[in-house]
Amino acid sequence: MRRVYCDANATTPLLPEVMDAMRPYWMEDFGNASSIHMQGQKARTAVDHARETLARFFNCREAEVVFNSGGTEGDNTAIFGLVRAGDHFITTSIEHSAVLRAAERVAERGAEVTFVAPRANGLIDPEEIRRAIRPTTRLISVMLANNETGVVQPVEEIGRIAAEAKVFFHIDAVQGAGKVALDVRRFCCHLCSISAHKIHGPKGVGAMYVRRGTPVEPLLVGGSHERRQRAGTENVPGIAGLGKAVELAMESFEAGTMERVSRLRDRLEAGLLAIPGTRVNGSGAPRVANTTNIYFDQVEGEALVIALDLKGVAVSGGSTCHSGSTEPSHVLMAMGLGKNAARASLRFSLLKTATDEDVDHMLRVVPEAVEHLRALAPEVAGTLG
Repeated sequence: MRRVYCDANATTPLLPEVMDAMRPYWMEDFGNASSIHMQGQKARTAVDHARETLARFFNCREAEVVFNSGGTEGDNTAIFGLVRAGDHFITTSIEHSAVLRAAERVAERGAEVTFVAPRANGLIDPEEIRRAIRPTTRLISVMLANNETGVVQPVEEIGRIAAEAKVFFHIDAVQGAGKVALDVRRFCCHLCSISAHKIHGPKGVGAMYVRRGTPVEPLLVGGSHERRQRAGTENVPGIAGLGKAVELAMESFEAGTMERVSRLRDRLEAGLLAIPGTRVNGSGAPRVANTTNIYFDQVEGEALVIALDLKGVAVSGGSTCHSGSTEPSHVLMAMGLGKNAARASLRFSLLKTATDEDVDHMLRVVPEAVEHLRALAPEVAGTLG
């Protein structure tokens, strides 16, 4: 059976070049990057090279790049590292759970939190952010691209608003990195989080831009690693892999890869919309090239995910961090969808290695699966009645 993986927003496979970049640091050059002997210095060279690459990716100084375990740690560091009791924190109701749960935690500790809701198309209105700012506002955190709908947020405008108000600004760029060109100077942000496994790098490693002078208290303390901003022996193979994945992502911008993926996504989307009773969640808003979120009327999303998996297509009902949850998507509900409509929506997110043949296969099997489930619906309803 042909299998098509269309869940890139959950995770991506390592590219061969990334594996090759990581391989030496598991066996031959296994040293601790803090050691001064030859093995240690080879490891340090790999970390320094990756840091140099990340600095170009973010458009920042090398000293402003901090390696960590991924997007969740980066998001948590921004919030817990800056927000204290009595502070006011602004975020949105469509953020990743790494931000939302952290917001709940600082609220329990005495901070005030404002959750700004999106428009019906999933876009945050920057003026709503401006209106939410108070004299006690300490931090604003807004994602670059939504993990479920792919909607790209106006972070540049929000960054200018934060700068005018002299408020710290954090961007969760986990889903945007590699799909949208990052420029932390243009975004006017103080912090920006990314994760390697979303851009064909290894799981368990990420990086964070921390603007020089930003008084972030580290989550992890111990040694003097990462200029005392993140204690713990560096994951050298992972950092080398992240550096290579970022290098390839920058090359893909030059090669027009995202434009090719966008054409594939648009063809897939048009074919799915030919199925009666479908619509795009986030339609009319700017979106990353690889993502579409489709509502299928009279279909239970979880059942469709399973049916498609049996036909060789891997997709998602929403954020993988909530896999197994029976709750409908908080993102789609914040956009105004009811519970049933949110549960009847699926996310299709293409790999950058996706092909026309992948789209052809999905356009064959998805309509069949939808038709089959809709045919079963009256029978199931009768049984339940």
